Amino acid sequence: MNKEDLAKEIQRLVEIMEKLRGPEGCPWDRKQTIPSLQEYLIEEAYEVVEAAQKEDRTLLKEELGDVLLQIVFQAQIAREEGTFDLLDVVKGLADKLVRRHPHVFSDRKADTPEAVSKLWQEIKAEEKEEEKVSLMDKVTTNQPALMQAYEVQKLAAGIGFDWDDINDVMQKIKEEVQEMEEALQRGRQDQVVLEFGDLLFTMVNLARFLGTNPEIALINSIIKFKNRFKYMEKVIEKEEKEINKLSLEELDYYWEEAKKTEIK
Repeated sequence: MNKEDLAKEIQRLVEIMEKLRGPEGCPWDRKQTIPSLQEYLIEEAYEVVEAAQKEDRTLLKEELGDVLLQIVFQAQIAREEGTFDLLDVVKGLADKLVRRHPHVFSDRKADTPEAVSKLWQEIKAEEKEEEKVSLMDKVTTNQPALMQAYEVQKLAAGIGFDWDDINDVMQKIKEEVQEMEEALQRGRQDQVVLEFGDLLFTMVNLARFLGTNPEIALINSIIKFKNRFKYMEKVIEKEEKEINKLSLEELDYYWEEAKKTEIK
């Protein structure tokens, strides 16, 4: 990587964004605000994850660029407001990385990932020096619900409020399923919704014990479902049939055929 070329391209990107937001720029870009861009940032982040799951490096490069665009875009709006600019973002990040990695940039010791994570949390607490608040307030509420559940549970587990082992989690899942079935039998939709939420929350606990991020696991399953469905569509179209006129048994047949095409 040529650092001079990198600096030039970043500067060019900033100048392009300035022009797009300028008086002679793009009407759509000029209309955007920081709040209006948040949905696009979330969407682009998910597309990065999808590209990574596909192990498509060309697509990943493109999607990372789209995320970078959102950062440059929002930094430009903040610059126009007079609050901060892209330089402040980059400098702040660089300073934070150095500050939170004293085991690399100074003489603190942290030889394992677990020790590094603990050190990171200690430094974050020292930086904030904030008034005593709930541990749960550390979890931002503007991220997907699965991620919130995952983070909430990790924080609770960090102080010892956790299941002893995965068997306890499996037993709890069975209890939650039974409670939802009982709510269904009573015909209480409000209770069914609550019990379903409890079941999902416990499933997130299971993901944590399995060492997997539930958001990523669900994205993987979504991608798998979409790929199988696309295969079905192609085969059914090739056979000159209409997918919406097939029986469930016929659709199941094509679904099983789609599963056979997957690399195990």
